[in-house]
Amino acid sequence: MYRTVVNTGLTALMVMPIGAFFRPAMVHAQNSLVTRPTTTGTIVGYVDTPHMPWTDNRYRVHDPDRPIPPIVIPREPGSPLPPAPPPSDAIVLFDGRDLTQWKPSSWTITDGVLTAGHESLETRDAFGDCQLHLEFRTPTDPPDHFMNRGNSGVLLMGKYEVQIFDSWHAHPEQIYPDGQAASIYGQTPPLVNACLPPGQWQAFDLVFTAPAFDGDRLAAPGLVTLLHNGVLVHLQQPIMGQMAHREIVPYEPHAAELPLVLQGHGSPLQFRNVWLRRLALRGDKKSGVPE
Repeated sequence: MYRTVVNTGLTALMVMPIGAFFRPAMVHAQNSLVTRPTTTGTIVGYVDTPHMPWTDNRYRVHDPDRPIPPIVIPREPGSPLPPAPPPSDAIVLFDGRDLTQWKPSSWTITDGVLTAGHESLETRDAFGDCQLHLEFRTPTDPPDHFMNRGNSGVLLMGKYEVQIFDSWHAHPEQIYPDGQAASIYGQTPPLVNACLPPGQWQAFDLVFTAPAFDGDRLAAPGLVTLLHNGVLVHLQQPIMGQMAHREIVPYEPHAAELPLVLQGHGSPLQFRNVWLRRLALRGDKKSGVPE
């Protein structure tokens, strides 16, 4: 049984994949956010969004009936995060001192910690295949609405989002599985929920293979391997298209390298120790659009 929380009308252009490619289809979206009970509280989601063909149409985008990832406690709550110093070939994006690697924004630094502003933070340089390490902590103060509870994200190439969210399992209200922490937003939940409580430092260690294009055709999708707090939550997981809320949006050809973005969502998340290593994971097959 569902309870409607929000209901507004809109008509949107959705896109439906056929194999690795996509075709447009018009659908009418009612934008109804619903809740359903769980054994520990409630979960919210949508029941009027497109079905995902890569799930054999079993689940919709932001489906509250999608299986909830099992809980794994990555380390004793309250214990410190083990250090992860940058390797010798890493590009240090934030070390607590300044934001010279990033474009101007309202994000602030206090005592070596970076606090998110309302807009997103974008690197000056562009990146493709990479290994990324970042540390973050979600706020302890409750937000006005739990849907903004530690809400942020890592937008690889500014287009493909790995979600940051406060999905600590003890919260009675939880977001849809493809929007919880460490999900590929709107597409694939993590294998497990490895979140720690709000206010504790957590880490993403991510390997990203950028998508490859042959002219206007997608030759190979992007891939993500991710460890959340040292726990494997994605292994070479294909990215099914661009990040979107309530929609399925296709790939569009783009350059082999684009800026990395940390999402601003109005939640004062904090970050530290952000570094990246450039990789070349496709061998002779260049990611992005051939030059």
